[in-house]
Amino acid sequence: MTSFSKINLHELLTIKDLSQLDQLTRRRLKDVGITEGSIVEIKRRYPFGGPCMIESDGQRVGIRKHTLDFIFGDLVL
Repeated sequence: MTSFSKINLHELLTIKDLSQLDQLTRRRLKDVGITEGSIVEIKRRYPFGGPCMIESDGQRVGIRKHTLDFIFGDLVL
């Protein structure tokens, strides 16, 4: 499995593990439709370790870079 923070822009990742995130963050991701099994893409990375814009099912969400370190999955080929 690959950490979401390690993939390049516009690569797709199927989320396999959210268990290392705290409960509140998992809940917020679930509320916007990002769960295990979702296919997610990094649309934009902001400079200086800032947040990233991700997209899942046409919905874009900003997430802290630190949070992406704890989202794991498999690259979609």
